[in-house]
Amino acid sequence: MRNFIKIIALFFLFSSIVSCGGFKKVDTRKVPISGTERAKKNVKEGRGVGLGQVIGKGRGSTNYEFSTSNPMWRATLDILDFLPLSTVDYSGGVIISDWYTDNSNKNQALKITVRFLSNTVQTNSIKVTVHRKKCSVNQTCNVELFKSRIQEELIASILKEATILEKQQKK
Repeated sequence: MRNFIKIIALFFLFSSIVSCGGFKKVDTRKVPISGTERAKKNVKEGRGVGLGQVIGKGRGSTNYEFSTSNPMWRATLDILDFLPLSTVDYSGGVIISDWYTDNSNKNQALKITVRFLSNTVQTNSIKVTVHRKKCSVNQTCNVELFKSRIQEELIASILKEATILEKQQKK
């Protein structure tokens, strides 16, 4: 057993040494000797990352990956809070409600899908689709894309709420 462990250890040691590939000859006239100078050259050529880029100050903009920092996302959840939601995917940029039936019409149900096309608060940053399911007495159902004022009203409500949240966030 000891010999087997020694053989395995030697195998891993040998494979790690061989995989290094050896050393490359470098012309010191083209590559700076100083480590900081090499790092600056690599960043300049796009082969490295500077601290400013990692923090986000290098480009002048910050990209948050938190749903609480996106006013469009928060506004949509606030507006649709009365609906049961079946899919909420921030990274995919989609919110899908479950079928919702109003008490006034039991034979009709609505499903709302909100897709986020951008994080900016603009009318072209969001797409709302509404599907309607109409069921007859014998439970035969028909699902169709429902073109109505609900879409425009939802977009307007979401944008209004998002601008309010964005102003609060800036303060």
